Amino acid sequence: MIYKNILQIDDDIDDCEFFMEALQAVSTADYTAMHNSVEALDKLIRQELNPDIIFLDLNMPVMSGFEFLTAIKAQKIIRDIPIVVFSTSQFEETKLKARSYGAQEFISKPSDFNELKKIISDFTI
Repeated sequence: MIYKNILQIDDDIDDCEFFMEALQAVSTADYTAMHNSVEALDKLIRQELNPDIIFLDLNMPVMSGFEFLTAIKAQKIIRDIPIVVFSTSQFEETKLKARSYGAQEFISKPSDFNELKKIISDFTI
């Protein structure tokens, strides 16, 4: 599926900038970054944000990615937004847990710009 409105929830500003640069290199999709998962959830519930897809980091302060997945799946109006966990974790148990919490996919964050562009293009082209 092709996504045109992307929300990234990640407390690491550098990771968000890296993602945004790769996205802009391969797509004209709209992009929003949120660095606080509690604020992002609130804006989603109030429908101030209406993404086609969410890229979610797991390791965040205040509300972890797993807590966010649980919270969003409990909200009828937003539970069907596809969520791609986008994390530094490489552990198979973490990947399986993310899927069991409702993540559509799990992608380990690449450090290579071209690899990131390829990943993003799979969702936007």
